[in-house]
Order: sequence, then structure tokens, then C-alpha cells
Amino acid sequence: MVWRLVPILLLLAFLGAAQPRAEAAHPYLVCPINCDENRTLYPSSTNLQTGSDIRELQEHLSEAGFYDGCLTGVYDTETAEAVRQFQSTYHLKADAVVRTETWQTLAELVEPVKTSELPPPPTGEVVLIIDLRKRTLTVLNDGYPYYQFPVAVGKFETPSPVGPWKVLRKARNWGTGFGTRWMGLNVSWGIYGIHGTNKPGSIGGRASHGCIRMFNRNVEQLFPWVEAGTPVYVVGNIMGPHPRPTLVRGDRESGVLELQRLMIKHGYYDGEIDGIFGGGLREAVINFRKDHGLPHDDRVDSKCYELLGL
Repeated sequence: MVWRLVPILLLLAFLGAAQPRAEAAHPYLVCPINCDENRTLYPSSTNLQTGSDIRELQEHLSEAGFYDGCLTGVYDTETAEAVRQFQSTYHLKADAVVRTETWQTLAELVEPVKTSELPPPPTGEVVLIIDLRKRTLTVLNDGYPYYQFPVAVGKFETPSPVGPWKVLRKARNWGTGFGTRWMGLNVSWGIYGIHGTNKPGSIGGRASHGCIRMFNRNVEQLFPWVEAGTPVYVVGNIMGPHPRPTLVRGDRESGVLELQRLMIKHGYYDGEIDGIFGGGLREAVINFRKDHGLPHDDRVDSKCYELLGL
């Protein structure tokens, strides 16, 4: 298949104007919002735990042949016994306590079977393109598409960071819920990365708090192909879905990056392009609204978007 890269390259050139400084991110910060974190489940005869994660656990146990009950989302005696049998079969501590090891072993077991063999490691310069609309991660080798993986991306309310980034740090088993591999990005306003998952059913959807999820098997295959400093282009609508969300001081996201860039273009802002809505940007918004006859406010609303050409 012949890929036409011109539209992608033009979009990447546009995004490049909004790239924050690489040193703004810190490799050892803890992710402040982590929907990938799995809680520990405990068997109990009185205070039964409930939740969508337990329903997902029951689904996976059913797929693996250990549970044939109803998908209740309740960690009841029947579910706990199914967990205990699963743990015993896979040589885990058979106590029906669902910790990271149990989540991860079960997730890897129910991942779809690989349908084709991977090519050998790319020999040229590696670049990653993550398409938020198609939910794919494409590996480029010297500018040409080499291999493509399915991924899960951020939900609309917690979007993945659109823009040109780099791999800042790699780690194995970085934390619970992140699967077996982690590749952190140099996003200036938070900790985002490409990682495995204990929720394989989410792959192909909008499911995370902004990170890029992969099947554990796939992220393990990708991991040795990528080095610290590898470019990663996250392609999507930088301002998010319509209607545009109102931006206020304290917001941290890709939309703020674009707002900062436009405020510089219009001569109202001379600070960092870092995706963080701080005091300098707030002052710029107030002055912009004043000069354009809008009510005194420090928010970026639909009228501001219109005047900014968005």
C-alpha cells in the first residue's frame, strides 16, 4: 500500500509551532490523574466491593473460562472463588485478593491472538505517529510507514495531548495499571505516556485520562524499537470537540497550547508556550476581551474562539 504522507507532514509542521521546551517536563513526577490504576479487590462476606472494574474482571474471567455467573459488578463469593481458581491455575498466590499480578496475568491471557508476525526491528530513524481519530500508533522508519498498532486514547473530557513530543523516559513495570512497559512523553503540563494496560477491552476506544494504551504484547514489541528522544507526533483536533470547552486559569491541555500561540500571534502574550493557563495568559485574555468589546472576564469562551479564528 502506498501511503500519502503530505497531509500528515503539513499537520505536523503546523503543530511544531506550538512545541513547548523539552526541559519543562520532569521524568520523575507522579501522574496526578491516573484512571489506569487498578484498585486491589478483597473478598468479604459483608462489605462487598462494587464497580465497573469488577464487571470487567468478571468479563475477563468468563472469557478465560473461570466464571459463568452474571456480570453484576459485585465482588461476591462466586467471583472471589473464580479468582482463586484462576490464581491457582497460573501459579499466583491463591487468596482471591486481586492485586497487580492478577490483573496483569488475566489481561495478557485475554488479549486477542496475534494474527501476523512482526517485521524485524526498523534500521532507520524511528518516528511515532499517534492518530487520535483512528486510534492507531504508526511506526515510521526513515519517514516511511513501517508498522501500525491499535491503541486506546484519552476520553473527550480527559484528552490525549495533541502536538509534537519526544520520548523522555522508558521503564519496565513503571506502576500498577500501566502494563509491562512505559514510555513517558515530555508534555509540560502533566505526565503522559505510551504504556501497556490491564484493560485490554479498552484498546481501540477513547478510554484513558490522556495516556496512550497498548496491548501489553504490542508495547513489549515496540519498546526496544524506541529510544529516549524518539519523536512522537500526536495528531488530532488540538482544541478538542465542539462545542469548545471554556478555558480558565489553571487548565492544562493542548487547547491552552494553541491559545498561547494565537495570543502571541495577536500580540497579547509573550510567555511560555507550555499548555498551562497561568497568570500571564489570564492577563492576555482580559486585555484581548477588553480590546474586542467583550464583557470583562478572564475566560476563553465561544466568542473569544470566534474572534481568534477558531
